[in-house]
Amino acid sequence: MTQHRHALTMTAAIAALALGLSACGGSAAENTAGSSTAEPTFAAGTTMAELSAAGKMTIGTKFDVPLFGLKGLDGKPAGFDVEIAKIIAGELGIAPGDITWVETPSKVREEYLEQGKADLITATYTINDERRKRVTFAGPYYNAGSTLMVKSDNKDITGPQSLKDVSLKVCTATGSVDSENIKQYLDDPGKQLVLFDVYSKCADALRTGQVDAVTTDSAILLGFVSASEGKFKTVGDTFYDQPFGIGIKKGDVEFCEFVNDVLTDAEKDGSYAKAWKDSVGDAAPEVPALPRLGTCG
Repeated sequence: MTQHRHALTMTAAIAALALGLSACGGSAAENTAGSSTAEPTFAAGTTMAELSAAGKMTIGTKFDVPLFGLKGLDGKPAGFDVEIAKIIAGELGIAPGDITWVETPSKVREEYLEQGKADLITATYTINDERRKRVTFAGPYYNAGSTLMVKSDNKDITGPQSLKDVSLKVCTATGSVDSENIKQYLDDPGKQLVLFDVYSKCADALRTGQVDAVTTDSAILLGFVSASEGKFKTVGDTFYDQPFGIGIKKGDVEFCEFVNDVLTDAEKDGSYAKAWKDSVGDAAPEVPALPRLGTCG
């Protein structure tokens, strides 16, 4: 643990856990391991000190991705990304009810961090070198990989190599890494590639037969398959690694190190596993290991 983070006492951690709703009661958005009532202290002038003193923060996530970031009927997002964000907020002394959630589709994430519209972003946010030019990433906290989703009765598409037929259309989100990576598998990207601002529109297009496949990371597609009631399936192996990171303002090394410390402790104290089980566990019971964390410098 670095000097930037005030460790929770065991009593506070147990109290925070006891106050959480069970997985089968209430919304997942309120069922979090990140609801600490501790009063942490941080070095003056750090992002942690400013957020902790304010007692509130703004976090960006997806609103249309089942299991990771999906806005419910109560108007609150729920999912693994949301739970990870709540754990971080909790270590700043910020309760779930004091978080303002903003939708951050793939194409606006860097912009929101640069303009101060979000204090951090957990939104199936793949770490790559191009994004590092504008964002500092903590984590990764989960490793996914690009794959394809098709209708369950589709036997012709078995992986990206099946997409050479120029009559086939594949959909993904504008600004996603997949919007570039999938092009190498297409004979005519201009005709075959369909882009929408959010993945839910791709799922709708697949459902109505406007596209033949959807490509993005396996975590996002896991949610859509789970919610499809048997109408969708994923095919083939993953063909591009997608480590999910937590985006923060470029150059804020101290905040990045703090978040990495939180992730490390969350795995040790069980709150990382709890976040997974409460959000993704029904669809994927095996809790993933926390990936090796990157450097913040």
